Amino acid sequence: MKIDEFSLGLILGILISDGHFGGDGKQAHITLRMHVRHARLLSWLLHLVPGSKLYGPYKHDGRNYLQWMARGEALRELAALLKKTTFEYLDPYSHERFVKMIEDYRLKC
Repeated sequence: MKIDEFSLGLILGILISDGHFGGDGKQAHITLRMHVRHARLLSWLLHLVPGSKLYGPYKHDGRNYLQWMARGEALRELAALLKKTTFEYLDPYSHERFVKMIEDYRLKC
């Protein structure tokens, strides 16, 4: 996966503000839920992170959203790129969640 610096920085910012770093008990994933008005941005993420998926739209409790998810090889490649950024210094809290996901699921990236 090759992502230019600007795009990687934008992805990092989005994930810091709205991303979830975790898993389902079997495999790690990064998820991002956003209102359907951000469909273009989420489609761009699909293009930049091959193998990621977009689910929805979902309507729940008055919310209308899409969910982007990276698992498997897509997640390993994205995580390897995120590890090379200033993530740790920009947002230690989110970075801790990212590292915990990698450790809990023994993600090789």
